[in-house]
Amino acid sequence: MLVWDGGRRSALTWGKRVAFGVAEGGVRGCVGARGHACPLGAAVPGRGTGARCEECARLDRAHSVAADTFADDPRPYHVYLAWFGPGMVKVGITARERGSARLLEQGAVCFTWLGVGPLMAARRTEELLRAALRVPDRIPYAEKRAVRAALPGDAADRAREVAALYERAVALPAWPESLVREPLRVVDHVGVFGLAGVPVAVGDVSELVAGGAVGGELVAAAGPDLHLATGGGVVVLDTRLMPGWGLVPATGDELTVPVRRHGEAQAPGVQDGLF
Repeated sequence: MLVWDGGRRSALTWGKRVAFGVAEGGVRGCVGARGHACPLGAAVPGRGTGARCEECARLDRAHSVAADTFADDPRPYHVYLAWFGPGMVKVGITARERGSARLLEQGAVCFTWLGVGPLMAARRTEELLRAALRVPDRIPYAEKRAVRAALPGDAADRAREVAALYERAVALPAWPESLVREPLRVVDHVGVFGLAGVPVAVGDVSELVAGGAVGGELVAAAGPDLHLATGGGVVVLDTRLMPGWGLVPATGDELTVPVRRHGEAQAPGVQDGLF
């Protein structure tokens, strides 16, 4: 589901044509922080996935669990293991009330809960697992995208690595007493994302530009990424590149924005999202 300025929503279904243009002569503006407009009306780089100026980014993270600035959050938190492809498993936490939304946002191909409890107990468990199991708490999106067309075809094969790490995790003796272990239950998102048989992507949209256009047929969608079939092959559009631009309807199947072809080096200073 794409949500546009003003609240209009576009359902995303396989085979749907996704097409929009970027207003001529426009610049990408900061989207502000926590529901407030940017007080500076600042412009932001087209390649950034945050769409915020430095000041608004600081304000947005000033009350953030991810930034460890909200340690007194009273809500219970889940600890999870998420799998994105062979050798790509991360540990993380998410508020229990959010269910699996965080895993869908990250493009997790499959996952299992490990435990649930107070925030600081969940955070300590996350750190324990990072150190003991040598799993990270983030995986760059470029690495996730690179393996989507070569995932094991069987759900049991996709679950095997997560299940093995789960068994090692729950056997560790130093879990906080206030964190309740959850049973192993691997949830698979291949069908949700449309990744079964997805074609290999030839490149990624590196940024939107004024006067540019994006058009293609949706073949898969994982996390923020839309896999679009274009005349030149499947190209991945990270929808986090869209906020801050003035977007207009389009009718064609053009792709007239910069595309980073796979195998090309990423420009210095360009960073993927935090998670």
